[in-house]
Amino acid sequence: MEKLTRDDLYSLEQYAEVRPEFRTRVMEHKKNRRVPLGPAAALYFEDRLTMQYQIQEMLRAERIFEAEGIQEELDTYNSLIPDGCNLKATFMIEVPDENERRARLATLQGIEDEVWMRVEGFDPVFAVADEDLERSNEEKTSSVHFMRFELTPEMVEAAKQGAMLGAGISHKDYTQQLEPLPATIRDALLADFD
Repeated sequence: MEKLTRDDLYSLEQYAEVRPEFRTRVMEHKKNRRVPLGPAAALYFEDRLTMQYQIQEMLRAERIFEAEGIQEELDTYNSLIPDGCNLKATFMIEVPDENERRARLATLQGIEDEVWMRVEGFDPVFAVADEDLERSNEEKTSSVHFMRFELTPEMVEAAKQGAMLGAGISHKDYTQQLEPLPATIRDALLADFD
């Protein structure tokens, strides 16, 4: 999947004009990129469009219009665009109550290393998590992790030929799986291999 450049971005003025329609399009697109994993976790699979939206929103919120600042955002978020042989996702632990969330994060240390994707007929592929910085410590894990799932060419080909995709978590205090993924999500993720 092609990385974003400055030419792919709207200026702040242009973005102000197109933002409502663009946001609606992105939110619709994201509906088929969320994989719920039980009552308290989900994977949000990223791609070129979701990252363009993230960059545009960051530029807007921070009022970034200088070339250096724009390039910094591109460098940061382009790393979350799939490379054709992998899937990239934001993993979120979603517990609304702050006290309950704090307690839950303390019991889920290391969960980011126990999240997996599976192509039917192959072993699970565990996430490479938080390559940019460490998000866990000896007391707790973070509620947000960035993940990369590296698939072999054989796995990618099998998925393209119709093999089921699944996802799950194998943490001792939180075990979940969703197999097979719904067809709409599977189809959306298959586009990430182009």
